[in-house]
Amino acid sequence: MDNRAESREFLSTRRAKISPAQAGLTSAGRNRRVAGLRREEVAILAGVSVDYYTRLERNGLAGVSEGVLDGVAHALQLSEAERDHLFDLARAANRSAARRSASAPQRVRPGIQRMLDVINAPAVVRNGRLDFLATNALGFALYAELFEEPIRPVNNARFVFLNARARDYYPDWETVASDAVSALRVEAGRDPYDRGLTDLVGELSTRSDEFRRRWATHDVAFHRAGSKRIRHSDVGELELFYEALEIPGEPGLRLTTYTAEPGSPSQDALVLLASWAATVRPQALPEPRITR
Repeated sequence: MDNRAESREFLSTRRAKISPAQAGLTSAGRNRRVAGLRREEVAILAGVSVDYYTRLERNGLAGVSEGVLDGVAHALQLSEAERDHLFDLARAANRSAARRSASAPQRVRPGIQRMLDVINAPAVVRNGRLDFLATNALGFALYAELFEEPIRPVNNARFVFLNARARDYYPDWETVASDAVSALRVEAGRDPYDRGLTDLVGELSTRSDEFRRRWATHDVAFHRAGSKRIRHSDVGELELFYEALEIPGEPGLRLTTYTAEPGSPSQDALVLLASWAATVRPQALPEPRITR
C-alpha cells in the first residue's frame, strides 16, 4: 500500500468532515467551495505554517514530529482510533526500505487453544486481517456458516462481502460490513507491508463494489465491545454481546467472547447451540494455523 497516498487520503477525508463552525471558525465566510476545512484552516488550528501542512498532506508523514501530529489530531478533532491511525501511518512512513518485510508468522499456541476450550461461551481468536485462527467448540458452532467456506483460514471480511448468505446470517449487515472495513483500515495503518492484508484488500476491492466504496472512506474504529445479531440456521436469531481482548505476548491476536442476556431467548438459543456443539467431532474443529 502506498503510505503517502494513504496519509493524504486519510487527512483530506478527515478535514472534509469538520465544518468551520465545528472547528470554532466563525468568520470562515459564506462563499466556500468545500464543506469541510481548507488546508490553511487546519494549519492555523494545528499551529503550523500553511506551507508546512500542505507539504505534509501532499508528501506524507515521514519525519513529522509527535507534537505536530498531536496538533493535527486536535485540529481535525480525531477520535481515539483516528488519532492512533494517524500515528501508525507516521510510524510506517518512517520505516526504512530494509524493514519493509512481510509480517512474521503467527501461530496459535496450544496453550491458547486449551484456554479457549475451557471457556463456557462462544470464543474465537482472530488476527487483524479478521482471519479466524482458532475457536472453541461453541465458537465453531456459532460460526459454522463461515467454516463451510473452502478457503483457510476462514476470513470474516471475505464472508461478509463475497458470500451471498452473509446478508441473511448478519441481520445488521450494513453495520457489520462497515465495521469489518474499519477494522482492516486500522490493521493497514499498523502494518501496511503485510502481504496477506494487501492481497485480501486487493481481492475484495476487485470483487466487491460495496467493499470498495467503504474502503474509500478511510474510516477507522476500535471494536472492543458491543452487540451483534446473528441469524443461525439451527437455533434462530441471537443477540449477543461481545468483548474483544488483546492476548498478551501475541501481538495482533485478539480473543473475542460472546454472551447473551440472562433469561433471554438468545440465552436459550445458546443453550441449544451448546447441545449441538457437544456432538461435533473434535477433528471437525479448525486446527491452529500459521498465517503470514
